[in-house]
Amino acid sequence: MSKSKFTTLYCIFLGIPFLLLIFPFFSLGNRATPVVMGLPFSVFWVILWIIITFLIVLALYRIDPDKDEEEAN
Repeated sequence: MSKSKFTTLYCIFLGIPFLLLIFPFFSLGNRATPVVMGLPFSVFWVILWIIITFLIVLALYRIDPDKDEEEAN
C-alpha cells in the first residue's frame, strides 16, 4: 500500500469517530433514557467510540507501510 493511500485511509477512518463525538453528530447519541450497562446512553456513546477508535488505530498500525522500515533501523 502506498504512503499517500495509507494517509488518506488514516484521515478518513479517524475522522469518522471524531465527528461522531462532536456537535452536531453527538446529538445522535445524546440521550439519557435508554440505559446501557447502567450508564446513560450518552456516556455509553462516548465510551463506545473511544473503544472503536482504539481498534481503528490498532488496525491502521498493522497495515502501516512505514512500520517495517522503522523496525529495521
